[in-house]
Amino acid sequence: MLMESLSSALTNAAENNMRHFIDLADWSSEDLRQILDLAIELKQEWRSGGNKPVLKGKALAMIFQKPSLRTRVSFEIGMQQLGGTALMIGPQEIGLGKRESVPDVARSLSLFVQGIMARVFEHTHVIELANSATVPVINGLSDSQHPCQAMADMLTIYERFGRLDGVRVVYVGDGNNVALSLAQAGANFGVNFAIAAPPQYTFSEEAMTEIAEIAARNGGSIEAYETPSLAVKDADVIYTDTWVSMGQESETAEREALLRPYQVNDDLVRRAGENAIVMHCLPAHRGHEITNSVADGAHSAIFQQAENRMHIQKAILVTLMR
Repeated sequence: MLMESLSSALTNAAENNMRHFIDLADWSSEDLRQILDLAIELKQEWRSGGNKPVLKGKALAMIFQKPSLRTRVSFEIGMQQLGGTALMIGPQEIGLGKRESVPDVARSLSLFVQGIMARVFEHTHVIELANSATVPVINGLSDSQHPCQAMADMLTIYERFGRLDGVRVVYVGDGNNVALSLAQAGANFGVNFAIAAPPQYTFSEEAMTEIAEIAARNGGSIEAYETPSLAVKDADVIYTDTWVSMGQESETAEREALLRPYQVNDDLVRRAGENAIVMHCLPAHRGHEITNSVADGAHSAIFQQAENRMHIQKAILVTLMR
């Protein structure tokens, strides 16, 4: 009976064009614009008295291999505001790929819930979940991608400037998962993106080429710099993230030495446009990649970003699960 149920569910998923939110490269620019528009509508609705319970009776399983504040709370509260429920599943419950195989986890959860969100180390784990699940899978973060964060960032930039096309976004520091997804998102919205990073920590040539092709179709661009002071000239947005991500602790000394000149501080912000904003996906290591005076200063949009995680994720949940 179990195999019959799984077979039926797979067939239904295919017939209903079930989609996952794993990598922004899997989505067209038009699709991403629709998600952004929906997030704007849902945020306005929420501020006007609350969201309609469009996900009533639906549940989201949230798999966590990494600690979380904003990812967990934004998804959990977002589901509540849409009338659904969310269940956190920590590493001690599953041991993804160790205690239990990833396909077995995906197939089992698909029998209980209508969506799966996973915050993992290895990107392959999210792909494996999506390949075996019969419900939508959302990448809450992996070592190579952070698509939900990038879409929340697009919402924040749009709110600040009233547009995305032609906005100059400069990412300063380690070209990590956050930076890559941010560049991908920007390319889909016509953003002029630049990364300022040491050669060891910048994007690959393949990634630059792929992003440049998407950006060209939407009127945007991508550039790479080694010198942050040159990169931030005329910037509308300066963005940074931690120099040492979870799982990279053994590289701390090397990374901090190479990335110290890439700190976002008052001097760097002064070199940007007069109305430039500063963004950081948090958690911030204050005094390292960003100073207190910048993080808490007049240019900071950091906590607007944090709030927008919930609103963009509600749009993703509705798009995939309704």
